[in-house]
Amino acid sequence: MQIVIIGAGMAGLAAGTRLKRAGHNVRLFDKGRGAGGRMASRRIDTTLGEAVFDHGAQYFKAREEAFTDCVSGWQRDGLVALWAAAGPAAFVGTPSMNAPLCAMAASLDVTWSARVDAISRDERGWRVTGEGVDTDACDAVIVALPAEQAVALLSPVDQHFAGLAAAGMSAPCWTVMLAFDAPVAYAADILADLVEPIGWAARNSAKPGRKGPEAWVVQATPAWSTQHLEDSPAAVVATLQLALAHAVGGALPSVISATAHRWRYALPAAASGEFLWDSSRQIGICGDWLAGPRVDAAWLSGHRLAGAIIG
Repeated sequence: MQIVIIGAGMAGLAAGTRLKRAGHNVRLFDKGRGAGGRMASRRIDTTLGEAVFDHGAQYFKAREEAFTDCVSGWQRDGLVALWAAAGPAAFVGTPSMNAPLCAMAASLDVTWSARVDAISRDERGWRVTGEGVDTDACDAVIVALPAEQAVALLSPVDQHFAGLAAAGMSAPCWTVMLAFDAPVAYAADILADLVEPIGWAARNSAKPGRKGPEAWVVQATPAWSTQHLEDSPAAVVATLQLALAHAVGGALPSVISATAHRWRYALPAAASGEFLWDSSRQIGICGDWLAGPRVDAAWLSGHRLAGAIIG
C-alpha cells in the first residue's frame, strides 16, 4: 500500500519502520526541522565549548520484549547506553537523546518542515494537504501527532477518533537549560529531593557520551508550568535557577548559558488502548497519548499499529 504518516516522532517512526520492512511504500511528514519530538536535544555554544541538553524526555526503559529487542539493536549500534544514575535498565540516546530517532528517520522517506493542514478522502483514497506537502492520493493514512494537534486533522474525517484525541490533552512543562563554568557542588547527578517548582533536575553532561561544560536540565512540575504558562522565558529561568540553588544547598557556579523551553504538550494523559485502526476506511492513530506517557509506550503504539495494518 501507499501509506502516509503524519508525525515523525517515536510512534510515527516506529510505525513507518515496520511497515517499510513489510514491503509497504511509506512517506512521513513532520513540521519539525529534524528528528526529536519529545526526545529532542539542544546544542548551545558557550565560552567553554558546546553544551548539550536533552530538554525533553530524560531517559527510557524497555519493559516489553519487542521494544527490548529494538533497544538491544540500538545498543549494538552505539545509539543508546545505560545511565546508571537513573536506575536499573535506564537508557539514554548517545551522543544525545534523539540519536535513535535520527537513525530510524535516515532509513525512511521523511519530509521535514512540512505542516499538514488537512486530510480528506475521495474515490481515489486519502489526500494529505499542507505547506511543504507534496503527495498523491494514498491508500492509508496514520496520524501520529500529540492529541491536541490530532484533533484538528481528525474532526472533519472521523468524529470518534477526534473525540478520543480531545479527551487526551497534555500537561505543559517549562524546561530550563543551564551551563556553568564549573561543576555544581552536588554529589548525585539527579536531584533527589524534589521541591516545587522543580519536577526534575539532572546533570545532563554526566550522561554517557556527552561532552562539553557542566550542563543541567531543570524541569518544572506540571502544576507550576500550567500556572506560569505565559511567563517570559527570562522569568522562568530566574525562578528555576534559584530553585536549583536552594535544592543543592549552596551557591551555583557562574552561569555561561541559560535558556528556557516551553513544552505545551509535554505530559499526555493516556487514554484506553495503544492505537486505533479502522480497516474499512484505512485510517489509524498512534502515540503516547493513547498508550502511556513514556518513550517505550510511544514506540509500542506505532509498532503495534503497523502490525495491525500488516495483519
